[in-house]
Amino acid sequence: MNEAVTVRRLGAREAFDAVEALADVLVDCVEGGASVSFMLPLARDKALAFWRGVAEGVARGERALLVAEDAEGRIVGTVQLVTAMPDNQPHRADVAKMLVHRRARRAGIARRLMAELDEVAKEEGKSVLVLDTVTGGDAERLYERAGWQRAGVVPKFALMPGGELCATTFFYKHL
Repeated sequence: MNEAVTVRRLGAREAFDAVEALADVLVDCVEGGASVSFMLPLARDKALAFWRGVAEGVARGERALLVAEDAEGRIVGTVQLVTAMPDNQPHRADVAKMLVHRRARRAGIARRLMAELDEVAKEEGKSVLVLDTVTGGDAERLYERAGWQRAGVVPKFALMPGGELCATTFFYKHL
């Protein structure tokens, strides 16, 4: 685990200030083949617009945004907790956009982001978390090691960035 990396939650102003750096991470991950809702080629303007929307969600209190920063203060990873849920699910949140820049992988950053996310979820009064990920990808193992339970697989659920269909595995975790 890379101890030089700091994981922290961003407030609204910090989220807006981080849009450029977050777009860098997103573009890198998509270019590296991550199926995270975007297709190749991912235009920088589209990545910037996505992160501006996330920052607006943080400002409205609809989501929590966590980042991992390296020793130089560069954002190398991120994950979100979507807390805005229907009235009958106030105890639940969705985990979204777990991203680690390719240059920072295999250093325990994703594990640290997920551990901190659990703490943020508890602070927000959430006891059930849900996420989905590409079936057969590295993230499946990460989530299983972090105590997530596999709920099921949906074949042909999404497209990989290059356009091929992929299955998606849904996970949940009780805190």
